[in-house]
Amino acid sequence: MYEVGVAVIGAGFIGPVHVEALRRLGISVTGILGVSDKESQGAARSLGLPKAYGGLEEVLSDEGVDAVHLAVPNKLHFRMAREALGAGKHVMCEKPLAMNSEESAELVELAAGKDLAAAVNYNIRFYPLSLEAADMVRRGKVGEIYSVCGSYVQDWLYYDTDYNWRVLAEEGGELRAVADIGTHWMDLTHAITGLEVEAVLADLKTVYPVRNRPKGEVETFKAKMEEVAVETEPVDITTDDYGCVVFHYRGGARGVLWCSQVTAGRKNCLRYEIAGSKCALAWESEKPNELWIGHRDGPNELLVRDPALVGADVVPFVNFPGGHNEGFPDTFKQNFRAFYDYIEAGDFSAEPTYPTFADGHREIALCEAVLRSNREQTWVEL
Repeated sequence: MYEVGVAVIGAGFIGPVHVEALRRLGISVTGILGVSDKESQGAARSLGLPKAYGGLEEVLSDEGVDAVHLAVPNKLHFRMAREALGAGKHVMCEKPLAMNSEESAELVELAAGKDLAAAVNYNIRFYPLSLEAADMVRRGKVGEIYSVCGSYVQDWLYYDTDYNWRVLAEEGGELRAVADIGTHWMDLTHAITGLEVEAVLADLKTVYPVRNRPKGEVETFKAKMEEVAVETEPVDITTDDYGCVVFHYRGGARGVLWCSQVTAGRKNCLRYEIAGSKCALAWESEKPNELWIGHRDGPNELLVRDPALVGADVVPFVNFPGGHNEGFPDTFKQNFRAFYDYIEAGDFSAEPTYPTFADGHREIALCEAVLRSNREQTWVEL
């Protein structure tokens, strides 16, 4: 049992996912704050939480709150994270950390000056077999890495009537597909390989320069789930629906990412393939309990997630026996486990075992380079 109180800010899709994962770890959730009093009260009732907060100030003044989880729209991350750190609270923030690298750099500096844990929820790092892939790289079993290739594709914005606040540059940022899901791929492959990007070349496209936004801000996934017919209005879109980014890594390795939110039939599919001098590794999020290991001079292998078959450093993040699949909600739990284990250890000079604000800043700097590369149609160095 962790001796810590946590408030969750955000009552949409991801906020309740945070609540569930925290409870599975035995962490006390003090309450939740939504975009309105009505949403806060409704979320507190439906989730069985003791308190619906009336505002950020009430959260930060609550002496029972040691940490806050930010699961709010992107444009609120910087202000809320800064205020939470200033109030002496540990912070777990959804990505992106901020709307630009100037803001994220300020948060990195602010967090570094305090004995506080400051994390970005790059939860996909914590699929057990991706942790195993990282462990294999660290132990030299993959060898020199030649290339890192892959994709992250979805179909939830396939039609021009599909809408969410993320499609608006002023709400989510000037990049969308790359920033919303591509950053998960970039963070994951960095966590596995340790490779640092030195230059990018990007080619992105907006399929629907105009989307038909539901009046009253009824979002795509809610309308689909409830089969609601809604009146719409046209809205101009400048953010990317899909595209490709080529990477040059320090040391000579190369990489390619294809990112799309308009690929029919792909609900949430992240893939990577890492080519090394000793073997190759391949994994995809829709089959997360299998890691393909490729060989030139012998049979290929398929490692099925099993705590008896992975490295010792990975075992703490595998909670069920082989054949008992672990998936998306478990990645939140395992990221939060790393975060709160670090807080309980109390040594804030130690190397963090979770994605940090510095990791969040790296991804924002990468996104800015990708955006510039696409606009200028040229290589951009970092």
